[in-house]
Amino acid sequence: MTTADDIRDLRVRLGPVGACIGVSASAPAIAEQVAGVRELEASGYRAIWTNEIVGADALVRSALWLAATADAVVGTCIANAWVRPAQTAHAAATQLAQAFPGRFVLGVGVGWPQQAASVRREYGSPLQTARHYLDQLTDRDYPMLLAANGPRMTAVAAELADGALPAGQSPQFTAQVRDQIGADRLLIVYVPVGESGPDELNDAISQHRAMGAYHVVVGTPYDADFEAAARRLADLASALG
Repeated sequence: MTTADDIRDLRVRLGPVGACIGVSASAPAIAEQVAGVRELEASGYRAIWTNEIVGADALVRSALWLAATADAVVGTCIANAWVRPAQTAHAAATQLAQAFPGRFVLGVGVGWPQQAASVRREYGSPLQTARHYLDQLTDRDYPMLLAANGPRMTAVAAELADGALPAGQSPQFTAQVRDQIGADRLLIVYVPVGESGPDELNDAISQHRAMGAYHVVVGTPYDADFEAAARRLADLASALG
């Protein structure tokens, strides 16, 4: 089971800022992905994150990125609950954690109704779906976060996960999540790069960290060109933190 010492060690490994290259369902060529994540690691990011679209497996991609990098933490933000059963996610995450000790973080979330519909499932109650999914991710040897953009989902994260991963929310919301999950849980925040320059991004990072985020992920749009997105994030690296 993930311990308090594991969480403290992970906080050190993650550093203050990570990068997420958005990937669409038509994933880029393997060689392009390898070159991109190596460029990000060389630019100074200690954590590299990847999203998941139904049809493009984020856990397979995580294995590729872990193997391609020397020491970077790789995390999912987020692995979609509709893509695979919880037991399959647990087995994959366990093997990644064993193969790359201290370097993998499983972020999970329930996504959107259209994603459930795309695999012919009923979306139902997102809170019940999240609870049922996380109930099956027990006895884990890897840190696990729940995507939580509201107080009720944050409560599930506080109860069943190692922390929360809100996306695109305000620093005030980050403060509310920190109060709700407590001081020792992981709080990782996703901030879209959009058209922001380094000054605007640094301001956002500083505000979220002041409100209790341990780590801020800056991410490019999912439909962006992969090579260009990796280059942009690498160019930003020296200015962020």
